[in-house]
Amino acid sequence: MLTALSATSKSPATVPVMTQTPRRGPATRAGATPAGRRQLRRALATAAVDLFAANGYEATTVDDIAAAAGVGRRTFFRYFDSKDDVLFANHDEIVAEMEQVFAAADPAQDPVEVACAAVALVLDSYAAELDVSLKRFTLTRTVPSLRDKEVATVDRYQRVLARYLGERFAAAGDETASLRAAVAAAAIAAANNHVLRRWLRSGGTEDIAASARQAFALVVAAFQPSAPAPGAADDETGAVVAVLSTKTPLHEVVTRVGAALRAAEGRPPGR
Repeated sequence: MLTALSATSKSPATVPVMTQTPRRGPATRAGATPAGRRQLRRALATAAVDLFAANGYEATTVDDIAAAAGVGRRTFFRYFDSKDDVLFANHDEIVAEMEQVFAAADPAQDPVEVACAAVALVLDSYAAELDVSLKRFTLTRTVPSLRDKEVATVDRYQRVLARYLGERFAAAGDETASLRAAVAAAAIAAANNHVLRRWLRSGGTEDIAASARQAFALVVAAFQPSAPAPGAADDETGAVVAVLSTKTPLHEVVTRVGAALRAAEGRPPGR
């Protein structure tokens, strides 16, 4: 134990040693990193859906959402253009992940299988946030502007799928690449929507993964690659048009589209 000496001592008095506290770096501002931005977007989305469900969509303001998420109005508008956009906060992230799936795919793999695996990311995102997904489902059925936003979101997924499929089909020498890609992308989107809505109506109790495997298997089977029929390249009327009700069951949609494509290629039914 060190003791300070008296003033008459020749030795200088011992000065108490102060322990220095390490300086802390500046706190990271919310949203300053990619992970932080994702977290903040989801916090805003969660706050919005809770407020919409509790107080009503029309009664909830941007200021209410921002305050509930612990940020200011200006921060909200750095991430979203309006409160309509906030329910689909992870839309851009999913599109980016789909593009990554396409970029990493084995060129030898069936492109329709790859596209189905990519769009399954949408189902994964819904399943990961069950409470938010169920509330969003209710809102999109009752608020027209949110329903329109959902339709636009599905349309973008479908266009991303069609672009990838078109490139793969064209690379394989398919002269109907653009048409086949558009029809296949529509079928994949229909399968995804069918599975998603059925799962949401069940309150998230159904096995969404098993339903997705069954639905996507139907799509893959309907678009198995085949050699073009003799003279098909010279046929300028090779367009396939299917007019179906939105209430038509998924399996029937896929069956009819597949049959129409086979007929256009001159293949016997069921092959």
